[in-house]
Amino acid sequence: MDIKSDKMVANTQGRGLPYRGEVVYIYAYDIAYDIKNEPVEKILTQPTRDYLVGPSKRIPRQMFFYRPRIADFAPEKRVLRNGESLEIRKSVKIFGVGAMTVQVRVPFEVERLEDLVGYHDLKFTQRGLEEEVAEFAESVRKDLAPYCVRPVPSLMQAEAYTVFCVAGLPGVEGQAHSSLRYEGQGVRAEDWLTANKRRVAALLMQEENAESLSEQEVCESTGLYLSYYGDDLVVVDWDSAIVVGQQDALDDVLHIMELANVQLVELAAYDRVLDEALQVAYNDMNRQTVRSTRKMLENLRELRIDLARISDELSNITKFFGDWHLAKTHRNLADRFHLGDWQRIIGEKTRTLDGLYQILLQNRFNSAMFVLEVTIVLLFIIDLVVLLIK
Repeated sequence: MDIKSDKMVANTQGRGLPYRGEVVYIYAYDIAYDIKNEPVEKILTQPTRDYLVGPSKRIPRQMFFYRPRIADFAPEKRVLRNGESLEIRKSVKIFGVGAMTVQVRVPFEVERLEDLVGYHDLKFTQRGLEEEVAEFAESVRKDLAPYCVRPVPSLMQAEAYTVFCVAGLPGVEGQAHSSLRYEGQGVRAEDWLTANKRRVAALLMQEENAESLSEQEVCESTGLYLSYYGDDLVVVDWDSAIVVGQQDALDDVLHIMELANVQLVELAAYDRVLDEALQVAYNDMNRQTVRSTRKMLENLRELRIDLARISDELSNITKFFGDWHLAKTHRNLADRFHLGDWQRIIGEKTRTLDGLYQILLQNRFNSAMFVLEVTIVLLFIIDLVVLLIK
């Protein structure tokens, strides 16, 4: 969907303040089994640094947040297919679980929320944003290969997430601003969401006609939201979110969204590994030999260790609990991404593998006992023969 030129820059005369901010595109990739302990100092010649979560809101006194390496790239100019030019900024984060994220920021200034729908599928003159990011991510993967343990041969489809970051609220369309102000400071974010719930849902669902959505879908899409101060808001859905205000903590909120996407892409990757392992195990069970049984046991043992490691590391990168603002944001994202369901499915498949592992061990034990019993009988017969000869 192309963004029309009359929607890129708002005509603010007579309409109050426009919506200003930036659209942040997050792409998560599985790139390796693991990342080596040696720090990644550069990514495509750009220096890296530790990402630190800032104390913009109340957080646990003992901060134990995971610190990925991040590299920021210089702004680049792009031209849309309608002739409008804009500036994009890219950054890359490397996670110890063998994953990376590519973040792209694009500024916007529009009159209405509906005008942001076109940003879901941003198109440049030569290609779309998604194609450009895929090529960029592949070059990063190749550059990071020396730091990777068992790197993937090529990148799979990214887990993409689009975040609409609105700097401030211009008011409620069709209503007097004063009716929704609080303490003279402006529009209260929760009241704004109530008045614009249908438009917000349409933006999150990539629907141009907000009136076509059912009330049930509107409530479902906007049901998971958080507000800390009166003027900030975070509404999360399956593949997009809207963040209002949060200027002092915007990077941290986006970081939490990156973490949730990393967890999703890693869980999906290990689900594929488990599917392949189960298929191989079922086939090998039908044609067991001493050599194949030994090989199967080794493979299953390694896979169980891998799954224990990934489960531990995925938990460590979001090691914060309680009712802290960022923790609640992650909890909402985990609910939207069905991370609990992914973990449950992987747990069930792991238990199935454990069952196969136990069956193989039992079969191997039974075979050993059979050989032992036969050996004892043979020794007894030999002993009787020796006595008879004497």
